[in-house]
Amino acid sequence: MKKVYIVLEDGHIFEGKAFGAEGETLGELVFTTSVVGYVATLTDPRYYGQIILQTFPLIGNYGYISEQRESDKVWAKAFIAREWCENPSNFRCEKTLDEYLKEQGVIGVYDVDTREITQLIRENGVMNAKIVSSLDDIDYDEIKNYKIENAVAAVSDGETKVYGQDNDGAAVTVVNFGYDKNAVKDLLNLGMKVTSVSASSTAEEILATNPQGVVLSDGPGNPAENESAIAEVSKLVGKLPIFGLGLGHLVLALANGAETSKLKFGHRGSNQPVKSLKTGKTYITSQNSGYTVNAESLEKCGGEVAFINVNDGTCEGVDYKDKNAFSVQYHPEAGLRDRDVDKIFDRFAAMLGGND
Repeated sequence: MKKVYIVLEDGHIFEGKAFGAEGETLGELVFTTSVVGYVATLTDPRYYGQIILQTFPLIGNYGYISEQRESDKVWAKAFIAREWCENPSNFRCEKTLDEYLKEQGVIGVYDVDTREITQLIRENGVMNAKIVSSLDDIDYDEIKNYKIENAVAAVSDGETKVYGQDNDGAAVTVVNFGYDKNAVKDLLNLGMKVTSVSASSTAEEILATNPQGVVLSDGPGNPAENESAIAEVSKLVGKLPIFGLGLGHLVLALANGAETSKLKFGHRGSNQPVKSLKTGKTYITSQNSGYTVNAESLEKCGGEVAFINVNDGTCEGVDYKDKNAFSVQYHPEAGLRDRDVDKIFDRFAAMLGGND
């Protein structure tokens, strides 16, 4: 196998072996603690512009299975693992991970010490990295200056789509920041009629869909970058029930006048512990977020922290009681939803006056 190198912006260099596509790439290096689901991880639009490091040591053991995709393409810049299984064994396997990455033009790296890299990120924070085939002429300024920009515009198709027209529940409009899949699914499961609109939609265009409530979907990138969307959401606050998920949670906070900041190394994986301040219970959730709402900034906009991350104490959910709005940073469909007495999507449905 061909040698490749992972060059971190702080000067650390790790030698590994290449699989997948050939070439070089530059991105923000992040790690995910998920044990399974690497196909879903690779095709998750929320990893746009990032190099994914898998903390679980073995990937590729069941190959590529198309039904596990979160979208039709790989959004990550590259994929790093400790060990890559060249000969997958699963009756659903359609091709090897190597073949899939080659098709997608995505670089893979294996046979590196992923524990050490993860520890570096945990201690020093998320940093940029470049994967190269030669260590000649490394431009560290180029690596340090890399930024993920226009992420929502890059992953969102910008189309208006209508689902569940024959359902007899409430009409809900989802503002799609690039990842509306699970939000739409859960709303349909509650019998709602769902319209998904572009993140660039104005408040007037959203209201023209005649929704009884609005959901702000998850998506990639820095929430503060979405200035026009924040301004439009601020016009909707207080007019009808609003529920934010992931990036939508962060956009809603900014629209209310709160502040957000970048997490040191992010919350990524299917085993993030979140505590409800209402019930005192802790739940294991799935997340993919690099930013958080600054809890102290909520006081000036009437927001109240409803959930916190047990690992670092950061805000995971906000209630805007006087504005008929709330939001969560985690993905309720993947963990907490079926076990919480105050089910998140059911709570939103109740705010619409039905489906409870």
